[in-house]
Amino acid sequence: MKLVFEKNSLLSGINTVMKAVPSKTTLPILECILIDATEGEIALTANDMELAIRTVVKGRIEEPGRIAVEARFFSEMARKLPESDIVLTADESGVIQIVCDSTNFRFPGRDASEFTGLPVIEHEKYISISQFSLKETIKQTIFSIAQNENNRLMTGELFQVHENELKVTSLDGHRISIRKVKLKDVYEDEKVVIPGKTLNEISRILPGEADQEVLIFFQQNHVCFEFDQTVVVSRLIEGEYFRVDQMLSGDYETRIRINKKDLLDSIERSTLLIRENDKKPIILDIEESKMELSLNSALGSMKDELLLQKQGKDIMIGFNPRFLIEALRVIDDEEVDISFVNPKAPCYIRGEDGSYLYLILPVNFSGARA
Repeated sequence: MKLVFEKNSLLSGINTVMKAVPSKTTLPILECILIDATEGEIALTANDMELAIRTVVKGRIEEPGRIAVEARFFSEMARKLPESDIVLTADESGVIQIVCDSTNFRFPGRDASEFTGLPVIEHEKYISISQFSLKETIKQTIFSIAQNENNRLMTGELFQVHENELKVTSLDGHRISIRKVKLKDVYEDEKVVIPGKTLNEISRILPGEADQEVLIFFQQNHVCFEFDQTVVVSRLIEGEYFRVDQMLSGDYETRIRINKKDLLDSIERSTLLIRENDKKPIILDIEESKMELSLNSALGSMKDELLLQKQGKDIMIGFNPRFLIEALRVIDDEEVDISFVNPKAPCYIRGEDGSYLYLILPVNFSGARA
């Protein structure tokens, strides 16, 4: 095998597939990247048996072949090579040689036949969505998945397709995030739970072009994303997702409309008084046409006052400030509508057009109006 690459093209391909290389494994072959130049193109593949990524790299094939190479060494070496063309050869004994300017590496590769490639994906059930829309939708929901494995379903996101709409839902037991995206075509109904790890990696490698599409293919146990010259295949999370619609309510006793940036800035200021792992709530005291925000901690106290429009009763309610910040940061609207039932019930931040909904549970606090 003999291949010639531009450094930037090779490094970009390695960085893309590295996201599917496990940090720890008992199978050494999973620590490798497969280099396959047998089908008229140069493809790099990594597979940790839960997530697999294949991407095509620009380069010249002088002699076709396949070989596996230890991923982290290959990545570091490529990064530190001179800015020049890279020539990679592999002999029949599996020894790899890489030449770049005056630099010459020789090291053993691994038998490509040991490597497990991508699962076979049928291209029947699918949707098409713009790269920008998918990247934004992941960013707008991924923060409210659970970070531990106690309930595996909470570590993923529910993707529901109905006619020309994609609905994405995440929850972690303290909050729910829902985003809806209109699709260009009408598709068959589908419902799958995709691991948060997969969606995080998709978001990182997706260019996010508004005029470029991502094809998402659905199978019984896998989901496949195809865009540009890259294919990402992931196992799905098995099980029946939570009945989120039964957790939502349209009732409210208090509803406010407030400038999003002003509210976000005020809450972010309050977090200057919170040490890491400190669980101090921010208190929202809503009366008439204003909201007083307050936070007390071992470092000090803060009060702020914002103007708003209100319907219904006055209310005093406390929240984890981080939960409010993460929801508000991904909302593009200039003003937000927030509804409350009582100090012990969740608040709802809803988009006027129904494209988003964020539910956040309150926290208990001691305190009352003077």
